Amino acid sequence: MAGAAALAAAQDRPESLLPPGFGQSPAPTQPRATPRPGPSGTAAPAPATTPTPRPTHADAVGALIDSLATPTPVATPSATPTPTPTIDPATLAEYELPASARRSLAVVGPAGPREGALGADVFAGADGRVAEVLMRRLSAPLPSRWMSILLRRTLAAQMETPRGVNGADFAAERAWLLLRMGEAQVARAVVQSVDAGNYTPKLYQVAINALLASSDPAGLCPLADRGAAVTGLGGYRVAQAMCAALVGDASRGSTLLRQVRRQRITDDFDLKLAEKLMGSGANGRRAVTVEWAGIDRLTTWRFGLSTATGVTIPEDYISYVGPQVRGWLATSPTVAATERAAMVDQAASFGVLSNVALVDFYAGLADNEQGSRAQSAVANDLANAYGGNDEDARLAAIRSLWGDAARTPYGRLILTARAAARLPVVADRAEADRLVASMLSAGLDRSAARWAGAVKEGGDGWAMIALADPDHLSGVGYDMITSYAGSGDAKFKQQLFFAGMAGLGRLSRADTERGAEALDVRIGQRNAWTEAMDEAVADGRTGMVVLLCAVGMQTGNWRGVPPQALYRMVEALRSVGLDAEARMIAAEAIARA
Repeated sequence: MAGAAALAAAQDRPESLLPPGFGQSPAPTQPRATPRPGPSGTAAPAPATTPTPRPTHADAVGALIDSLATPTPVATPSATPTPTPTIDPATLAEYELPASARRSLAVVGPAGPREGALGADVFAGADGRVAEVLMRRLSAPLPSRWMSILLRRTLAAQMETPRGVNGADFAAERAWLLLRMGEAQVARAVVQSVDAGNYTPKLYQVAINALLASSDPAGLCPLADRGAAVTGLGGYRVAQAMCAALVGDASRGSTLLRQVRRQRITDDFDLKLAEKLMGSGANGRRAVTVEWAGIDRLTTWRFGLSTATGVTIPEDYISYVGPQVRGWLATSPTVAATERAAMVDQAASFGVLSNVALVDFYAGLADNEQGSRAQSAVANDLANAYGGNDEDARLAAIRSLWGDAARTPYGRLILTARAAARLPVVADRAEADRLVASMLSAGLDRSAARWAGAVKEGGDGWAMIALADPDHLSGVGYDMITSYAGSGDAKFKQQLFFAGMAGLGRLSRADTERGAEALDVRIGQRNAWTEAMDEAVADGRTGMVVLLCAVGMQTGNWRGVPPQALYRMVEALRSVGLDAEARMIAAEAIARA
């Protein structure tokens, strides 16, 4: 429980994301990991914080549910004790919108059902304070690609603000979770769906992180003056200088930056990055050289300004930060494709990139003169996988993309999904199970179902089709469960298969009870999490069901998801009308466990 509590506390606020002094009071000194040598002999950066061991599934879920008993408002991190400018009413009035153009805080969000998000009533009837606690303390990225996709569609929705919370604060919690998921671009869209005049201190703090993580420091300009006045955050003070230079007032920008330097709000490296951005503005004449030697960590400030100004972040720094940063890099519009190539597969496995986006990315490398030989080879294989002259050529290209490893990286299965769907069905094909897993990674359930009579009975492909097929009839016999052998840990995967089939309602009640006892899957287990889930399902609160399902996946990989938890999640999602998502999650468990 102590580990879970530490993890929850670490995510209560954006710790160590901005440079030292950019919004946090000085923290107690913590033991630092010894930097390992970098490739050039210089010291590579140490982790931003002392790593906290990931808690067990039971501990993490228990800690999160316990926190629901007394939901408390978020304590906004205290501003740095530097001179705070007086709020000038004229400055604030400058950003007032006419009444006809203002957006209400009653409905906040960037996307609707037409864009793939859930509906406006996703949190209807829910206690927003409870939802905020769950969002703030979720550990991300999640082990499930499909759960992450569903969570993104929930958080990005143009939704009615639930009771008990401010719409701007709720948007901040949504964006902060999206950032931890690797969804920088969606997080930016969420914070920008609130009018600047409605920003709260918490939203100002999250917004600066979202805009920098999405490589958009210029997006701070509409917020900089008010953000500095309301919060006193040093990041907004520097943004005032940068934005003045970007609009051509280099003199004012230089004056503001000199003030920041005199007040020692941050170190010289961060100010050099700001100067480099200022030199790219109108009338900018600065030629600034940025050297990473001696810099101890990568922060969101350094990430955002480096990617926006074309400064390459050394790979050593990427290896020390959380995996969400790879999602930020993979979707950054300012980073060269050749530099993003090492990140996109992992970002896709998180759910950040779709099959279409992944294919488009690699296809773009085909004509990229800066690409490496390996990158060109992937682009060439991809072209053959989708457009080869015959079936054998396409299959050979797919095999090449998968590689020779015993276990194909999940990102490559996503890449080949639609190429796999174009292949003719051939019985007893050696690659059948991986072809099915590839199709289902992109949600191509009916394409995968075509292989029902061609896959080996009792194999992984057979089990995935049984779970994912939208036309599969209920009332399957228990003997189907016992027929599944699967690859790897046969017992565990048989438990997952049973949990998925039972949760989808494809087993009779008698067979469900029989399977639960025979396989030791405690689907009747009662605890705070299952009770909260049952209440959310009974009230039809879709958003709460999605958040609670994410709570059930507080583990590093699919091996840590208990079968009884999978049963509860699949059953709950199906009960609130998310049947397709429930089927994809159940099938993904077989593919990735």
